[in-house]
Amino acid sequence: MSLSNQPLVLGGRTFASRLFVGTGKFSSPALMKETLAACRPALATVALKRADLSGAHDPFADILDFLEPDKYLVLPNTAGAMNADEAVRLARLGAAAGLPKWVKLEIHPDPNYLLPDPIETLRAAEILAREGFVVLPYINADPVLALRLQDVGCAAVMPLGAPIGSNRGLETRAQIAIIIEQARVPVVVDAGIGRPSHAAEAMEMGADAVLVNTAIAVSPDPVRAAKAFAFAVEASRAAYEIGLPNENNRASATSPLTAFLDT
Repeated sequence: MSLSNQPLVLGGRTFASRLFVGTGKFSSPALMKETLAACRPALATVALKRADLSGAHDPFADILDFLEPDKYLVLPNTAGAMNADEAVRLARLGAAAGLPKWVKLEIHPDPNYLLPDPIETLRAAEILAREGFVVLPYINADPVLALRLQDVGCAAVMPLGAPIGSNRGLETRAQIAIIIEQARVPVVVDAGIGRPSHAAEAMEMGADAVLVNTAIAVSPDPVRAAKAFAFAVEASRAAYEIGLPNENNRASATSPLTAFLDT
C-alpha cells in the first residue's frame, strides 16, 4: 500500500523514497544486496575507500558489483578522509572511475567519536561544488554551518542525530529543528538513528530524508529491519504532509456531550 507521498527532489533528481541506506557493516555483500532490494531506498552510500576503482571487478573484494544503480542511486562517500584535500581526491577518483558525480562528503579525523570536521568540510564542499559535484555534506547539527554550506552550493545538508553507529536517536533535535526551519535545500538526518521510531521522529519534524546504516546492517534480520525503517519513513512523512494535530493541556472528548441531552 502506497501513501502517495510527495517525491523528494534533490540535486535535480526525483526520488520516490525518502530512506537512504549505508552499505557498511553487513555480514556479506550478498546480504547487503538483498536488504537494499527489500527496502527500495532512494540511494545507497558506498565508501570510496572500500570500493575497487581499478575496474578489475573482483567478486570477493568489490562492493560495487553487488550494488544495483538501476534501482537506486549509488552515492559515493568520502568516509575515512582526514582532511579536505583527501576528501576531494577521493571524490575525483570516484568520478573518474565512472561513479555518479555525487558525493556524500565525510571528513572525521577523530577515530573515537567520528565527529565531522566543520572547517575541512566547508573547504572541501566549496571545491567540489565548484567542480560540478552534487555535494551532500555530513555535519554536526550546526545551523550556522548548514547555511554556509548551502551558500557554497551544496545540494543538501546532513546533520547528525547522534554519533555514527551509536543508535541513540535525535540527541541534537533542537539544532536540527533550526536547520530545517532555515533550510533552502533538503535536510537529511544522518547518524545515530537506531530505531524506526527515531526515523519517524525526524520525518515528523520536517526532515526531508533519513540515512540509516548500523541499525539495519547489524540487525539479526537486516531485511526485515530495513523494511521496518522504510515503513516508518513513509508513514511519518505522510503524517507530516497531512499535518500533525496540536497538543492540548486539557482533555477533549472524542464524543462531545454538548446539546446531546437536550434532543
